[in-house]
Amino acid sequence: MKDDSNIARRRKAAMAEGGVEYTAKRDELVRVAVTLFKEKGYKSTSLNDIAKAAGLDRATLYYYVASKEELFEEAVHGVLDANLREAERLLKTATLGPREKLQLLFERLMASYEENYPHTYVYIQEQMQHVDAEATPWERNMVQQTKRFKRIVTLLLKEGIASGAFRADVPAELAANMLFGMFNWTHRWHRPGGQLNARAIAAAFCRIFFDGMQDAGDEQRDTPTFIQ
Repeated sequence: MKDDSNIARRRKAAMAEGGVEYTAKRDELVRVAVTLFKEKGYKSTSLNDIAKAAGLDRATLYYYVASKEELFEEAVHGVLDANLREAERLLKTATLGPREKLQLLFERLMASYEENYPHTYVYIQEQMQHVDAEATPWERNMVQQTKRFKRIVTLLLKEGIASGAFRADVPAELAANMLFGMFNWTHRWHRPGGQLNARAIAAAFCRIFFDGMQDAGDEQRDTPTFIQ
């Protein structure tokens, strides 16, 4: 459907007006879409699937959204921004050590997964396949934010290694991948309202990780040394 069509003009006008009912319907469509994205996968979900699940015909759906890409972008809009702002803030906080900063950061990350369920899990589930090509400004921004977040975690790990808080025989980059692997894999099994909430999961993961990353002292001589 061409962008200069009548329905596209009506959609733009309604979005500019920002009416309560119109905004609420768009929010509902985002929720419907991300549920389908999580169940079927982003690529396997069509606009017809979304329209059917929302009880709308396709023409009516176009009054609210132009594409499933728009629904995907709307789903994760602001979440990565907020997490990155917190990472930047913690990086600059002089009163906390690297371990405390990392724990607070990953507690916030896990909380954002739960608070924005299943929106951010859809993003993780897709393994960045939707944004790898970096074809649009939005996609490029998402990739840059994700890379910056990981760089901050790696910097904090390097600070911890340099200060002796963390063992030096595990490269910071590998340790960062381990951390993200633990937290991002929760998209396969965590549901809000379960036996463990986000705070409990983050605390358990951090305990396991930091216990393993403690300075091993003399034990390091008996363990393999990774080539940096």
